[in-house]
Amino acid sequence: MKMQVVVMMLLFVATSAGAAGITIGRFSAGDLTGWEEQTFRGKQKTAYALVPDGNRSVVRATSVRAASGLLKKVDIEAKEVPILRWSWKVGAIIRNGNARTKAGDDYPARIYVVFPRTFFWRTKAISYIWANHLPKGSSTPNAYTANVMMVAVESGSALVGKWVTEQRNVYEDYVRLFGEEPPKVGAVAIMTDTDNTGSEATAWYGDIFFDPR
Repeated sequence: MKMQVVVMMLLFVATSAGAAGITIGRFSAGDLTGWEEQTFRGKQKTAYALVPDGNRSVVRATSVRAASGLLKKVDIEAKEVPILRWSWKVGAIIRNGNARTKAGDDYPARIYVVFPRTFFWRTKAISYIWANHLPKGSSTPNAYTANVMMVAVESGSALVGKWVTEQRNVYEDYVRLFGEEPPKVGAVAIMTDTDNTGSEATAWYGDIFFDPR
């Protein structure tokens, strides 16, 4: 049940970080400091592991009818360091994935940016996805809650098997998607999930940073 996944992701946020160029994940150095596995009752776990990729390390996610993530708590003013940078690679898309339905709400790779508030039901998040079929550049509410907006940073199989470097202005995305000023970023998570479609997926995640404009 993906609602449980989304709610747990939104609830598990709090503290740590600063400003002026912030490293969220230094996977290339074999460092998972501060990253915590997020599992969900009744769900198989996606397996996350540091693996070699040339002369660096990356996080490989292997999901078999599973849903879990790795999450790092932060405390970041998105207006001060709005640029989120990361790299990723996927082994394949999920053919029967569909961003607009609960039954199809699975992705080979995604990065959550969570914006907590005092009351958890007001917490919001942006989920940057490698979409299966949703057109690149488009966005849609999550099939389970409008408090999570899905943004298709990549889509389809054209770049499967290739490392892709991404950049998003999280501050501008939040204002555009939710029509308000964002609270602080409280967490960043990576997630590869295949529970709703009962399928399999493998993805690789490189370093993650927040930078000033």
